Amino acid sequence: MWLRINSNTQRYKRLNTSRSFWFLVGLLMACWFGYQQVKSEFQRPQAVLVLGGATEREVFAAKFARAHPELPIWVSSGSNPEFAEWVFSEAGIESDRLHLDYRAVDTVTNFTTLVDELKAQGIESVYLITSDDHMRRAQIIGEIVLGSRGISFKPVAVPSGRTPEPVEKAVRDGARAILWLTTGYTGADFSQARIE
Repeated sequence: MWLRINSNTQRYKRLNTSRSFWFLVGLLMACWFGYQQVKSEFQRPQAVLVLGGATEREVFAAKFARAHPELPIWVSSGSNPEFAEWVFSEAGIESDRLHLDYRAVDTVTNFTTLVDELKAQGIESVYLITSDDHMRRAQIIGEIVLGSRGISFKPVAVPSGRTPEPVEKAVRDGARAILWLTTGYTGADFSQARIE
């Protein structure tokens, strides 16, 4: 009987320690995300980052860029160069402001392929443009990838009329962003294999 009570006491202590650990991890993450949100409110964006995947994002970004004539525009794996250049040209955006990058194959690599280049340009804050149904996932990845280089962002959602993506996609890609942060590997090969 004493052995069973002692065993239960040890199990209870381990459970309490585990709960305390995960509570502390959650609290630290909440504080970090809260800090990033407050920081982004006080920093003025120095560039526009457009995530490819839907042409309406580039059309919206071209109009948005007219209202922010001093900001360079980075489009990550958007539509083909001819169309993208035409959209921005039609909006009166000079070509020297436009940076088209086609290295990304998915949302995680939209960030990982450009973050060091943005940092090298001295950019500490960006407007992040993507579709409203995609924004939750983009924000999670952005907090991890951009945040790892001290870059904050202000989300600008493009109305899409679509329902928000499942939470599972955001969790999966958040984990991939952490994987990239710790190992330099994005998991894009695995992600692409599952899609095909």
